[in-house]
Amino acid sequence: MQFISYLINGISLGSVYAIIALGYTMVYGIAKMLNFAHGDIIMVGSYVVYIAVSSLGLNPILSVVISAIACLVLGVVIEKVAYKPLRHASKLAVLITAIGVSYFLQNVALLIFGANTKSFTSVVPAVSLKLGSLTITAETIVTILACVIIMICLTLFINKTKAGHAMQAVSEDQDAAQLMGINVNATISLTFAIGSALAAVAGVLLCSAYPSLTPYTGAMPGIKAFVAAVFGGIGSIPGAFIGGLLLGVIEIFGKAYISSQMADAIVFAVL
Repeated sequence: MQFISYLINGISLGSVYAIIALGYTMVYGIAKMLNFAHGDIIMVGSYVVYIAVSSLGLNPILSVVISAIACLVLGVVIEKVAYKPLRHASKLAVLITAIGVSYFLQNVALLIFGANTKSFTSVVPAVSLKLGSLTITAETIVTILACVIIMICLTLFINKTKAGHAMQAVSEDQDAAQLMGINVNATISLTFAIGSALAAVAGVLLCSAYPSLTPYTGAMPGIKAFVAAVFGGIGSIPGAFIGGLLLGVIEIFGKAYISSQMADAIVFAVL
């Protein structure tokens, strides 16, 4: 029964990694760039929910919607200000800029909120499901369901909508897509918007399961999600989903059966 408990916890953590990895893989697949500031958007989204719930007393679901919208806008602004001018620059220039944006977001959060750890209030009701000696928390159930629903909706969006077809065309060849009348800039901005909104949702789910929040909250999950995206084949949406789940299971089993101190090393050994 303990094995099943570890497996469920691994799938739950992997679901968070998968949601974050979807943002990485969409941006890379369509814009051919690695947005290493993606993990810090998770942190921003979590702080928005923290303020909305703890300070303003808003409904948790409304707070998550506000967080997703705020991160969506932030993602578009980052793309317009930091990445669009480098559309035809070298990969190294884009990579350095992404790292710069990451540090910028972290330090702004430090200036506003300080370095002290905040206690995050879960947006999920404090209930659990008992199956014999196995207890499954509401956070675990909601996280797994959210990941599956997001994956299905994103797949349908990419394959069934005009905007999704435009994304596929831009992914194949930006110049040819532009010649066919597709607005490449708008398509790339939409990609950043979707990825950033997903990062907000992932941040809220992560902080609900592990209720602490600092300006560095999104750094390690963001890097691990990047590992998951590479593991599943970066640029592939199903690959990001599968890679995230596998990585979560590997991390939890590594903590349980090998060493909690070695868990991160095991994750990066996968990369």
